[in-house]
Amino acid sequence: MTRPLVVLGATGSIGRQVLDVARRLDFPVAAVVARHGSDALAVIADEFPDAAIGIAAPTGSERERFSAYGSRVRSGPDASVELASMPGAIVVNGIVGVAGLRSSLAALEAGNRLALANKESLVAGGPVVLEALRRGGGELIPVDSEHSAVFQCLVGEEVESVRRLVLTASGGPFRGKTREELENASPADALHHPTWSMGSRITIDSASLANKGFEVIEAHHLFGIPYAQIDVVVHPQSIVHSFVEFTDGSVKAQMGEPDMRIPIQYALTHPQRFAAPTSSDPSTWTLTFDMPDRAAFPALDIIIEAGMRGGSAPATVNAADEIAVGAFLTGRLGFLGIASILEQTMERVPQVKLTSVEDVAYVDQEARSVASSLIGGAC
Repeated sequence: MTRPLVVLGATGSIGRQVLDVARRLDFPVAAVVARHGSDALAVIADEFPDAAIGIAAPTGSERERFSAYGSRVRSGPDASVELASMPGAIVVNGIVGVAGLRSSLAALEAGNRLALANKESLVAGGPVVLEALRRGGGELIPVDSEHSAVFQCLVGEEVESVRRLVLTASGGPFRGKTREELENASPADALHHPTWSMGSRITIDSASLANKGFEVIEAHHLFGIPYAQIDVVVHPQSIVHSFVEFTDGSVKAQMGEPDMRIPIQYALTHPQRFAAPTSSDPSTWTLTFDMPDRAAFPALDIIIEAGMRGGSAPATVNAADEIAVGAFLTGRLGFLGIASILEQTMERVPQVKLTSVEDVAYVDQEARSVASSLIGGAC
């Protein structure tokens, strides 16, 4: 029997595509959650009349507008946590930022399947998430295309037989640029991604390769593979979503057109596969691979170093990156300054052991404060 869906971040890019898949496969939608009571959320609420409605930060006018939906509505910062705890659900977490951590924990502690698109849950709170997974007995299935690819390649395999994971990176809009050429890179240049249409922060992170560093941390937590066995290659066509190399020399790759509905659907239907309107024509593919230019894109290694340090270091660089990207987008920091802020913040924020959401929140705030002061001093 198909389990009901709880869609967190229902009006965002991931949420909209989840609902596309739900419509096509006739998944029941038990709850939809968004930050604001927007027109888009009202349209979704009307389309799925049996779904509970969560609004995390409603304005006064939004509360009044959605009062017409009566007992279906939950509002306030705990709305997503309450609905993620709905028993027997598949919870898709498409919330942006560390704010999604509490909902990830709630889903796992309730024994639900968590289809995870909120990368900060594992980057900032990896140890806390894994403990919730162990304690609640839920499932954790990645939605990001790279991690979904690895997950699919590992089905039926023993982790001990893995020699290495290879995550692919598109290279973003600055692929092939030298460090000198990036000195005057503008936000408009960085936001012009050649393959994917994404939010502003993740698009800038793709341009700096910071996003790939965070994905290495996620892969470490998801699959239990040491950092020394996780590599990154640049693959601009975005057809090969990741590789797994095994100890016998065999290599598996998951390939397909760059369409997020494919990994979303697999996260909902695993271990089964269902027909989808997407298709691939390998005769049109040209596949090329290069090593990343680590001198031009130092954020990659800075973030991997944070992952290797463990503890709160990944939460520190994640928070610093959000502050630094915001400063870059508003013209207060140069593109190359992003990596510098990450490195300096990691060195200045004391490392602690993470055992709770409160620990993650404390480190997040400390890192934001330090990064903001560093940017202010540089301006």
